[in-house]
Amino acid sequence: MDVDDTGLVGVQKTLGPVLRAKALDNRLPEPILGDRHAERVMSGLDPDYDKRRFGTSQMGLVAVARAKAHDDWAREFLAVHPDAVVLHLGCGLDARVYRLDPPATVDWFDLDYPAVVELRERFLPPREHHTQIGAAVTDLAWLDRVPKGRPVLMIAEGLVPYLTEADLRRLLTAVVDAFPTGQLQFDTVSVRAWRTSKWDPTLRRYGTGFHCGFDDPAALAKWHPRLEYVDEAPMNDSPEMLAKAPANVRRLYRLLNLVPALRRSTRIVRFRF
Repeated sequence: MDVDDTGLVGVQKTLGPVLRAKALDNRLPEPILGDRHAERVMSGLDPDYDKRRFGTSQMGLVAVARAKAHDDWAREFLAVHPDAVVLHLGCGLDARVYRLDPPATVDWFDLDYPAVVELRERFLPPREHHTQIGAAVTDLAWLDRVPKGRPVLMIAEGLVPYLTEADLRRLLTAVVDAFPTGQLQFDTVSVRAWRTSKWDPTLRRYGTGFHCGFDDPAALAKWHPRLEYVDEAPMNDSPEMLAKAPANVRRLYRLLNLVPALRRSTRIVRFRF
């Protein structure tokens, strides 16, 4: 089956292209992410995913560069806070907990819609100190299931643009209020990317779109007095992607990156409190 046959609806289906990109990355001579789990899960979900038109295209590597940036930041945080609670929100079929393999002192929570969690339980093995929660991110009742009083790492890869600004503000505020210290990392799109998302062919195919965008995501730190903007990581102009991607992909992104609005249409940002 492919993603259209999984029972997922709307935004839930966007996990398919992202997972496929990570699976294809694993075939590169020098992968960016090197996620063997992604290739195995993608093959289980859709054995013919690489046999259709553009089946082995690496144009989706920008999503892989995004995942690598989130992984690198997460490793840094967990090295300093080995007793952390990790909130991996809108996790899709991402295998981050297996890639990072945190110590048993870390409690890791993967959260997504119930239908997505059912797929995760089908294709990804259980592990200790790892809990999967089937719920909407915006239904903050899921926070009651998470231990408090410890450092928190919140990762939201490919999630924030699908939230309204009001829902994002409630989410960030609730997480900061619930924990003594922590790091929040997520990616945002520009206002232009948000407003033009209704014409994006992939989003149109799945009947979804973006609901918020920010030209200065650092300003989100003003939403809470304890929140502080730290930095951002490259995505469309990721040096690692431009070094390891096939020549045709490198050429395309180097061309796109000549336009500042496209180069920074997606920003990977990090905050702390």
